[in-house]
Amino acid sequence: MQLEFFDVPSPCVGICQSNAKGYCLGCMRTRDERQDWINLDNDNKQKVIKRCIQRKKRQQNKYKPKAVEEINLLEIEHESEQPSLLEPPIKPRVIHDSDLDFGDFEL
Repeated sequence: MQLEFFDVPSPCVGICQSNAKGYCLGCMRTRDERQDWINLDNDNKQKVIKRCIQRKKRQQNKYKPKAVEEINLLEIEHESEQPSLLEPPIKPRVIHDSDLDFGDFEL
């Protein structure tokens, strides 16, 4: 266990509006997480911040699967054609462990 000399600072960035799911648009905390922040211990504050980071990544990646589907459709169209020697080869998309999102699982 690491010794902690300072409290975990609030992730609030001053944009206090909720989205359709009830998460703050600025920090991605739920209403309960925002209200209970001062009563949480440092371990729970760090867990809240990790969940907020996961939510932010999910929000940013929300539209990426559509782009991947479009790329896959283009690849299917070009599979029947002979590849051109003048165009660079299409590289397959590599999925890294950091791209995977496991929702609100707590560690």
